[in-house]
This record gives sequence, C-alpha cells and structure tokens, in this order.
Amino acid sequence: MTKRYLSEVEQKQLACNPYVESVTEKGITYTDEFKRHFIAENEKGKGTREIFEETGLDVDLIGLDRVISSGKRWRKIYRERGINGLVDTRKNHSGRPLERELSLEEKYARLEAKNRILQAENELLKRPRSTRKADGEEKIELITEQKFLLIYQTIEKYKLKQMVKYLCEVVGVSRSGYYNYFTEKAKQNRAVRYQADEEVKAIILKAFHFRRRKKGARQIKMTLENQYGITYNLKRIRRIMKKFDIVCPIRKANPYRRMAKATKEHRTCLNLLQRQFKQGVAGKVLLTDITYLAYKHGKRAYLSTIKDAEANEILAYEVSDRLTIDIALNTLHKLKRNHNYLTKGAFIHSDQGFHYTNPQFQKLVNKMKLGQSMSRRGNCWDNAPQESFFGHFKDETNIKNCETLEEVKQEVKSYMTYYNHYRGQWALKKMPPAKYRQHLLESA
Repeated sequence: MTKRYLSEVEQKQLACNPYVESVTEKGITYTDEFKRHFIAENEKGKGTREIFEETGLDVDLIGLDRVISSGKRWRKIYRERGINGLVDTRKNHSGRPLERELSLEEKYARLEAKNRILQAENELLKRPRSTRKADGEEKIELITEQKFLLIYQTIEKYKLKQMVKYLCEVVGVSRSGYYNYFTEKAKQNRAVRYQADEEVKAIILKAFHFRRRKKGARQIKMTLENQYGITYNLKRIRRIMKKFDIVCPIRKANPYRRMAKATKEHRTCLNLLQRQFKQGVAGKVLLTDITYLAYKHGKRAYLSTIKDAEANEILAYEVSDRLTIDIALNTLHKLKRNHNYLTKGAFIHSDQGFHYTNPQFQKLVNKMKLGQSMSRRGNCWDNAPQESFFGHFKDETNIKNCETLEEVKQEVKSYMTYYNHYRGQWALKKMPPAKYRQHLLESA
C-alpha cells in the first residue's frame, strides 16, 4: 500500500514528541534513544504498536504501515550489527571528504593562480564593455560566458593544474557550468545562436547607421519599426549591442554659456510657461535658444532654433558665424515664412539672453502676434526641452569634422531633416516629430 503524505498540522503534532528527531511530509526520523528503547521493550515480548503508543506516538496518525516497517527494519539491524548499528551516522558523515589543511606549496599555488586570473580579468575589463548608471558612475562586469573563457585561457596559459574549482570560486561561477560550457553539444548550440545573432546584428547595424546618425537601443528599435517594419524586443537589441560592441554616443553635459549683458533699454518678460511644456496643442508653445558649434581649426559657428514644445519639431533654425541680433531675427523670419499653423495664443519662450530682451526682437515677436515668455535668470530647467535638443544634436552630428562654415550648414540641414522626419521619439508614440505633429492636428 502507498504511504500517505503527512500534512503540516500532522508534522507539527509529531515534532512535539521527544522521541522524534525530525519529520517531513514523506517520513519521520526517530531518535537513537527511541530505537534502543524499542528493541529493549520488544525483547520483553511487547508488540510494535504497543511500544509506539506507550511513548505517546499516535499510530493512527503515523500510519500502521509506517510503524510496522520501522519495527521490522530496526529488528533486522539489531540482529545483524547489534545495538550500536541503530545509531544514525548521517549527521556525522555527509559523504563528502573533510576539509584538510593545505600545505605551504598548495597555498602558494592558489595565491599565484588567483593573481593570474585577476590580472587577466583586469585586462579584459579595459575593453569598452561597460554600462552607465543613472548617476554617471560606471558599472563594469563580465558576463558568465566571459568568465568561463577567462578561466580556461588562464589555466592553459599558465599551466595551472587542478585549479578549476578554486578559480570558479574566485570569479563566482559554478564548476558544473564551466565543464558544461565546453561540451560538444554546448559548442554546437553556441554556434547556432552566434549565427542567429550575426543575422540580427546586420539588421541592427542598418538601423544604427541609418541616415549616417549613430543611435542607442531605443532609437534603433524605433528606426527598425518606422523605416523597416521590423519589431525587436528592446532587451534583445541591447544584448546584441553589448555582445558585438555596438556603442552609441554618450550624452555630455553642456558647458555653461555666458550671456551678453543687456542694456537699460532691454526688457525682460514674465515666465508665462512655468515649465508647462506639454499643453496638448501643436504650435502653441515655442521654445528658442542659441548654442555654439565648434568645428575644425578652432573655428566656431552659432545655431539658433525655434522648437515646438508639444511635437518636439524644429520649426525654424539659423546658422551664423556671428553672434549678433540678426541670428535671432532671421530665425523668427523663417518661422513666419515656413509655418502657418501656429494656434491662437501661441507664445515664444526663451532665456533672458541679450537677443531675446533686445527691442528689435520683441518688436518682431509682437508684429507676428506672438506672446513672449522668459525663464528665470540662470535657470536652465525652465527651457529644458530646448537644452535637451542641443545635447542630442551635438552627440549625433559630425560638426567637429567640418572644415568650413558651409560644411557646418550642410551638416545642420541634414540633421534637421533627419530629426524632424525620421528620428522617432519614445514619448511621441515612437513617431518622428513631424509625423506626430500631423497626428495631433488630425485628431484635434
């Protein structure tokens, strides 16, 4: 008959008996004292059930089959090995060899092996395979596959015998995993996976180099969906990029810009925006600013832009080699000429720079029937989306390789087309700005 499992309540009830060593749902371990007591009482002619019940053990709870089986087993052991054979030796012998004291030579060999593996690990970590935390601190770590290869190469190079177990402990991997990694079946499986990853890599690189603009994982995902109709999981893209060292540009903090001092005739405006950048309507909140563009031979150009805060679209821009009021005025003229969908109550928001407090600029803004808003002095967060655009722009363009101002203008023009019409944005339902703006106008 099949033995039944003991419930948790029954286990707790049996565990209270002093003659029970331990109890699980499948069985009971009795104390050595109870086994000796059982043999002694049994020799006097008492039955198995009687002995169990005299010691407070509920036979019905345990099960009569279990009780009879235990009694038969103990009597057999007693006949063959005597009373000492009933002692449970499992708690003293786990089946594993006891740890022994290492000799001086063995300790030296282990220390030498540890130094070798750490040296090899440091060399591997010098390669550009790192992830950046949100606070800017770099977190560098090896994947398990790299650790297996590191152990193997170190053992082969320095002829380290019988060091697999120790080196696995040093780098934090299992010994069974290490040996399994080098089996023929595992090698064949890796070859198949590598071939599949190579195919995915080729597709990812198409998106990575699309329009000659390097991209991160999210940009690659959106480009694949928008331009090629291919959907890949974001984790898969990141894994392939990490595996094949496909590195995207890392955002850099913009240096502080010095603003030209305003004269007495320059007037600042109230902050109408109050960081309410997204107001649900395209063409209402316009952001503007100017940044410098450093290119070859120590030359510098300047870029002025006007951005739609809702759709993130660059509506107008101007590139100049001079930081005069004309760069801001020309940007406004282009806005007036190229865009006629601005909504009623639209206003333009800027910092308190010389160009935007200038009477000529303010006069043209009024003439275009736009309101004007300004950030608090020295507070870049009040115009954060515009600052963010400049950060992406400088990461993703090749301005520093331009030889002339004309080349700078061509690079800016190329990027603006890419940014507005091809570069998807996660917060815009993965659409590029121009397409998202059209989406807003159609759904209004």
